[in-house]
Amino acid sequence: MSSATAHCARAVITGLGAVTPNGLDMRSTWDSVVNGRSGIRAFDSVDVSDLAVKVGGEVRGFDALAHVSRTDARRLDRHALYAIAAAAEALEGFATPDPARFAITAATGSGAVSLTQDAVRALDAQGPRRVPPGVVLYGGADGAAAYLSQRYGARGASAGTSATCASGTVGLGDALRTIRHGYADAVLVVGAEDCLNRVNLGVNATLGSLAAGFADEPARASRPFDRARSGFVMSAGAVAVLVESEAHARRRGADVLGELAGYGVTSDAFHATAPRPDGSGAAAAMQAALDDARLSPADVGHVNAHGTGTPLNDAMETRALETVFGSSLAAVPVTSTKSTTGHLLGAAGTLEAALSLMALREQVIPPTINLDDLEFPQLDVVAHEARETGTGGTARLRTVLSNSFGFGGHNAAIVLRAL
Repeated sequence: MSSATAHCARAVITGLGAVTPNGLDMRSTWDSVVNGRSGIRAFDSVDVSDLAVKVGGEVRGFDALAHVSRTDARRLDRHALYAIAAAAEALEGFATPDPARFAITAATGSGAVSLTQDAVRALDAQGPRRVPPGVVLYGGADGAAAYLSQRYGARGASAGTSATCASGTVGLGDALRTIRHGYADAVLVVGAEDCLNRVNLGVNATLGSLAAGFADEPARASRPFDRARSGFVMSAGAVAVLVESEAHARRRGADVLGELAGYGVTSDAFHATAPRPDGSGAAAAMQAALDDARLSPADVGHVNAHGTGTPLNDAMETRALETVFGSSLAAVPVTSTKSTTGHLLGAAGTLEAALSLMALREQVIPPTINLDDLEFPQLDVVAHEARETGTGGTARLRTVLSNSFGFGGHNAAIVLRAL
């Protein structure tokens, strides 16, 4: 099939998989988030005794040997191991008759962090011959994609995509364009990250990005849109999303979860870490996603906000939402699922897309927990408890806008739609 004949094919989502602080699969992750159960705890596996940050979203109970050989468990970075497990769930029952038209994208902000740091320690302590070969084979942002393409025989494009905390959403947007223009029948996008180590935690704490303290009440640390918010909570994990052309999905009898309908991406070109204060870059990405989906702001039933809980991000995103939605903003339910999951960095976009799809499927908007003192009364933030839709005279949820923004001025937004 040529790209010309497949131009503007509809992109649908047919598979989800998750390994997160809230659960080791998509269902348990969703159940935790929709019921407002935080996945944030005091650190078990990282020595933070001399760091200001004390809590994070660690993946607990994960057994790499359930997914890969002992050799691969040693040679792969943790983020890649999470990606492999999430991919297996998303691809359950999937088969394509043409492997050359199956593509894989690994979306990650930082890639093989623990693998690289361990290699440097081995080099310094024991010399170059003790550096494990995995750092060459799987040490790049593409490492998980390369491994997965071999495992599943995917002979289409495989690559790593990195745009800091917007990586997962950029990966999904690229998949939408790939499907829409006929370059593949199916694209697996796996957002994966594990920066829970002393280097990354220490640097982000020094930058003032992370919520400090909360050792005695870790579940209260992530506080998007709350007046007392003090920073984001770093988490690890992976979420896989299988995107297919609608025609390919229907031919194989797949259960279509929803449509990936629109994508917008911009850059702030403003500052290395701070967002453009007026939110113009973020607003432009949102509007571009809506335009791409041929929707107006009035068509949006819910916004899954980037909502990190940093003072600058939440204020900027509120301004951006005001720009896009204008006087109708108060009628659009907004939530930040980072309040329960923490911030999965490069994997946040795929996680929040998956949660948005679950909201569409189950007609319920997850809550923003820890919202005790809303700073932005112009927002209708779904606080404390989930909100059911399509019942009691309320409209059914048909469309969700999901936002991702990141250091470096990366802005990305996608539109998800029920079918």
